[in-house]
Amino acid sequence: MLNLHRFPLSIFVLVTFALIGEAQPPATPAAPAENYIRTHYTKYEFRIPMRDGKRLFTSVYAPKDSASGPYPFLMSRTPYSVAPYGEDEYPTQLGPSEDFEKSGYIFVRQDVRGRWMSEGEFIEMHPHIDNKKSPQDVDDASDTYDTIEFLLKHVSNNNGKVGIYGISYPGFYTSASMIDSHPALVAASPQAPMTDLFMGDDGYHGGAFMLAANFGFYGPFFHPQTEPQTPKPTIPFDFGTPDSYKFYLQAGNVTNLDKLYLGGSNWLFNDQAKHSTYDDYWKARDLSRHMKNVRCAVLVVGGWYDAEDLSGPYRTFYATSKLNPETPTTLVEGPWVHGGWARGDGSHLGDVQFNAKTSEYFRSNVQFPFFEHYLKGKGAAQPKAVVFETGTNVWRNFDAWPPKAAAAKMLYLHAGGKLSFEAPTEAESRDEYVSDPNHPVPFVGYTTDTVPQRYMVDDQRFASYRPDVLVYQTDPLEEDVTIAGPISPKLKITSSGTDSDFDVKLIDVYPENYPDPQEATNGKRVLDAPPLHMGGYQQLLRGEPFRAKFRNSWEKTEPLTPGRQTDINFSMPDIFHTFRRGHRIMVQVQSSWFPLTDRNPQTFTDIPNATPDQFQKATEQVLHQKDAASGVEILVMPKL
Repeated sequence: MLNLHRFPLSIFVLVTFALIGEAQPPATPAAPAENYIRTHYTKYEFRIPMRDGKRLFTSVYAPKDSASGPYPFLMSRTPYSVAPYGEDEYPTQLGPSEDFEKSGYIFVRQDVRGRWMSEGEFIEMHPHIDNKKSPQDVDDASDTYDTIEFLLKHVSNNNGKVGIYGISYPGFYTSASMIDSHPALVAASPQAPMTDLFMGDDGYHGGAFMLAANFGFYGPFFHPQTEPQTPKPTIPFDFGTPDSYKFYLQAGNVTNLDKLYLGGSNWLFNDQAKHSTYDDYWKARDLSRHMKNVRCAVLVVGGWYDAEDLSGPYRTFYATSKLNPETPTTLVEGPWVHGGWARGDGSHLGDVQFNAKTSEYFRSNVQFPFFEHYLKGKGAAQPKAVVFETGTNVWRNFDAWPPKAAAAKMLYLHAGGKLSFEAPTEAESRDEYVSDPNHPVPFVGYTTDTVPQRYMVDDQRFASYRPDVLVYQTDPLEEDVTIAGPISPKLKITSSGTDSDFDVKLIDVYPENYPDPQEATNGKRVLDAPPLHMGGYQQLLRGEPFRAKFRNSWEKTEPLTPGRQTDINFSMPDIFHTFRRGHRIMVQVQSSWFPLTDRNPQTFTDIPNATPDQFQKATEQVLHQKDAASGVEILVMPKL
């Protein structure tokens, strides 16, 4: 049964030689992990036919120990290649963690439509088709359904149950598989799923284009392919400087960046940049509005400090829970960067320590038991929310997210840089700064040519020293303050420009006597590390931009009227953090965050095509008076 639609090994040899034009280098000794997989699993390769006749390349790894079966399927679908190709070529890892390989699963890996060895046309975040009228109406839900049908019929010793998981883009494919899900699909774990690129994932945050991340990713990647092929090496873009701030500033506007360095060759980067409002291109690709008929148990995973797909997990979790109230759906959030739960121990990020091996905990105590329960009938189901509380550094379980006990409270901005839960009483009070798009506020305080994942918790002291950054902080806290859920800035502003960004950051300020890092072995400073003083450290917890022209609509932009008071209200993704006694809560407000986001010219215009003369200084005012109070709304947990 396992030889149907298989690729002969000779085809792979011919394809590989044709692509690289030379013989392969001598084989290197297999790694121990690869040896284990090779010893315990047999690999098969298929071209699985879809309902429209296209065939998708699929690798299947079946346990050699048939007596311990039948086994469930554990599937992943990816645009990033299921390499290595060839039935005698094995990877060093099959499942989400080593536990799965030792427990015994039939692992399935598939190149999605139009990528690498799969046929068909690749479409960026292929829009879901709710009403499929013919076999030509295909999407990633139907491709998954057809794949499962094939596997159940043609792979022996299976127990009739299928699980699927994936991180980032594979997380999107996991979410898509859940819609109108196949009856055999009983467990799915979309992890950091790309969900709505305009609404807080990779593409745009608050209407501002995520410049450095998009150019750095799409520039050297996702080139079109017209026929099946094996991957070629990706060549990183050469910035010609270690300083991306300098590079992007000199490049000018986004369109000029494309003309100078990509020559219009990368349609995906162009699509991201030119669709600068929430138009039909983005709406069609928002999976959250299609999450219906989800019949499998769902484990949504995200990281508090995910610089790529921060909003996707929440949108997926909320939509799945709302549209499928009877479906077991769990949200897991930990102190991780993008995909950080799948590697390492998760004990720290940058200078911030979590004093727990959070990634190992998730893999062993949450993810593995989830699939074991639904695919093998072992153990118990997960609670509604499994979340790591930073600050106190402990795991907590809740029966709802945000927790039902969390109550909304406003942190008000005050004159003199004060921040408190008390509303201002002054008849007139405001702060102002001059924002210069030709001298934007950097998003990190050091030189880099990338978007360091650690920026999500980096020290913000460098920004607080700038005259174009407003800083507000509480007195040292007399007791712990725990916040859980979304953060909602509510600003009263005026601007001399016709458009401006307002970037708001929520920060945990450490006490001045907070100890510096110590070596665990002998209590001495790490000798090869630069001096690091954690006293007064301003740890970023959450920061988001908001482009003022979107204040009333994501579809139809409106200019600011210079000098007129305007409300800027928006929401930032969830957090679960305790500000410890003795710490301070800080809020920073600025109007650029470069080159994390593109520059707002501060004139109402088509920003990707803005001309140099349109980038103008603007005087920004933030009001904090009795009849125009500005602040940040947070959800505060009751005292234990």
